[in-house]
Amino acid sequence: MARAYNFSAGPSVLPESVLVKAAKEMLEYPGSGQSVMEMSHRSAEYEAIIDGAETLLREIMSIPDNYKVLFLQGGASSQFAMVPLNLFGIVPAADFVNTGTWSKKAIAEAKRYGAARVVATSEDKKFSYIPKLDRSMFDPAAAYVHITTNNTIEGTRFRQLPDIGSVPLVADMSSNILGEVYDVSKFGIIYAGAQKNIAPAGLTVVIIRDDLIGKALPITPTMFNYQVHADEKSKYNTPPCYCIYIAKLVFEWLKGLGGVAAMQRINERKAALLYEFLDNSKVFKGTAAPEFRSLMNVPFTSPSEEIDKRFIKEAAAAGFINLKGHRSVGGMRASIYNAMPEQGVVKLVEFMKKFESTVTK
Repeated sequence: MARAYNFSAGPSVLPESVLVKAAKEMLEYPGSGQSVMEMSHRSAEYEAIIDGAETLLREIMSIPDNYKVLFLQGGASSQFAMVPLNLFGIVPAADFVNTGTWSKKAIAEAKRYGAARVVATSEDKKFSYIPKLDRSMFDPAAAYVHITTNNTIEGTRFRQLPDIGSVPLVADMSSNILGEVYDVSKFGIIYAGAQKNIAPAGLTVVIIRDDLIGKALPITPTMFNYQVHADEKSKYNTPPCYCIYIAKLVFEWLKGLGGVAAMQRINERKAALLYEFLDNSKVFKGTAAPEFRSLMNVPFTSPSEEIDKRFIKEAAAAGFINLKGHRSVGGMRASIYNAMPEQGVVKLVEFMKKFESTVTK
């Protein structure tokens, strides 16, 4: 069976060349006599892999020297607790911009350890836009301000970062990290579950400014303390070794394409193709406000659940899989992460036009 075009929101498509190389090295990582999944995380061979992954990530994201890169476990959901546990030791209060499902989860978790103030929300319109923000809305004494740069379920993104003065900006970047260029120095912490643009599920990347390490609440579990992981260079316990190996291959692939800036240009072309079709379709309609549309996740609907189901079924039969929308919102969603080739979006639009013609007869 030929590989399908996989539009899953996560775990998501990986670059085919990465999968081919990983398959080739599955039984034996070159020169080691063993698979990466078998080697000690404290061996010289694995040290080269994890150090190489960090070096590549620093290069393609232009991460300044005063930031640590941590390779952790627990998914982005663990960071909903780790961030307040580690930063509420400064001030037990933070500001949040509520732009969707994952923002709500981060807010709920932070409230377990201190004050979580919602300064703005787009819940009034089902999170279809990013609320307008200005500096006066934020507390200059807050430990941090939290945003979700791209909302996977709702299909929106921050087109510009909020002006928050000197307060550390913390970003859940799970679904658009490496998909568009960011100035890392504008953030105190960036965290991301890997299963969208980096690697298989099981790895979480944290990029944290040095001065924010060592401020944890006394109740912070050892495994949730950034200081511990920074001191041990992400090897306090056994890291998700194979995921980090795949991440290194993905970073190599992305560098070969020309880096994040080149990837962003490709993503903009892919998204424009799909949005242009949706804007002119007589059957399908995008759900996110145009000025805040995501480059990564494109939710859309049809006039009825019956048509939704038929479309999803026929699309899967034609080789376009995982187009069903999130269970909380329904409809459809095409996740067009970095590894989704442009040709995949072109073919999807062609299929949607053909399907539309059968509905509008």
